[in-house]
Amino acid sequence: MNRLSAAITSLGESSTMAITAKAREMREAGADVIGFGAGEPDFATPEHVVAAAAAACSDPAQHHYTAVGGSARLREAIAAKVLADSHIEYSPAQILVTNGAKHAVANTFAALCDPGTEVIVPAPYWVTYPEIIRYCGAEPVFVSAGADSAFKVGVDDLERARTARTKALLFVSPSNPTGAVYGRDEARAIAQWAADAGIWIVTDEIYGRLTYGAHEFVSLPAQDPALLDRSVVIDGVAKAYAMTGWRVGWMCGPPDLIRAASRLQGHQTSNVANVCQAAAVAALEGPQDVVEEMRLVFDARRRRMHALLSSMPGVDCTEPEGAFYCFPSVDGLFGRTIAGRRLDSSAAVAEVLLDAAGIAVVPGEGFGAPGYLRISYALADDQLEAGMQRMGDLLS
Repeated sequence: MNRLSAAITSLGESSTMAITAKAREMREAGADVIGFGAGEPDFATPEHVVAAAAAACSDPAQHHYTAVGGSARLREAIAAKVLADSHIEYSPAQILVTNGAKHAVANTFAALCDPGTEVIVPAPYWVTYPEIIRYCGAEPVFVSAGADSAFKVGVDDLERARTARTKALLFVSPSNPTGAVYGRDEARAIAQWAADAGIWIVTDEIYGRLTYGAHEFVSLPAQDPALLDRSVVIDGVAKAYAMTGWRVGWMCGPPDLIRAASRLQGHQTSNVANVCQAAAVAALEGPQDVVEEMRLVFDARRRRMHALLSSMPGVDCTEPEGAFYCFPSVDGLFGRTIAGRRLDSSAAVAEVLLDAAGIAVVPGEGFGAPGYLRISYALADDQLEAGMQRMGDLLS
């Protein structure tokens, strides 16, 4: 008999968390490391949000268990947010507040997946998706899209991947790690395909407030009303409101799925911390100019990082359209020897950048895209400039 379960031992370590942890350890040991790995804003949480949390700390009503699904006020605020941004109307009973959007992803696939079912996952993908799908008993079926297609899949690609066992399509726009944003026509075509195929749509909209230039966020389920009974919308306050540490996310969907996920959460974690829920209410109901201010800063950093990466030998970078990552190809470096190491993979490039230049980036292998690096521009301008200078010097 195995000491640990097969399901838990099959889980791979999160490459984004691993590189962040290694960079932290190096800093604690005295090394000068610039971290481009973490997917979190460098801004402080807005002051009015912090003030709401502080007030909640002093309220005895917030010191006890509350409803598993989340406070009524927060679910109402989420419903209003989803209606305004995604153009989908949900009742509070169709919303489950979770411990971050990652928890919502886990709840969703636990509620949907049985052994033998398949979930179509466009690649490159966020590192957690396939691990959670496998843990829940299903099999991820990857559909790859490279820079030549702007990292976006089409209906023909999806149809080739569909089988009799296909239960769901995972759809993410804006994308982590590529920053790709699907246009309305592209989203509508995929929505119609999914509706005709009778499969579920799981859409992660955590970066929906972070798009740039002429690119606009489009919610896939809103493109075809026939999808709404088989769609789950996942989101949270982490990225747009600089609240990664507060751990407040949510999932919206048909009542039977939300009830099922609520039962699971009731046994696992119960309610999200009440103080954090109060903070999330303040974020969603309060002034939204802070979101726009951060978005404009990200936009300037996006353009600057893209220009710097594009000027480096052996690096080819598609300009990101959303989120806060560049996803450059580095296979032009393969075969070179830098800092005494012959480069033969993006993992090797990432190791050399960290060891020889003190730059922490995430290799594309963890995202299903060997040959690429994910480099976050959610860090201070001076750190961005210094890190890109180090990278350019090392590669030149």
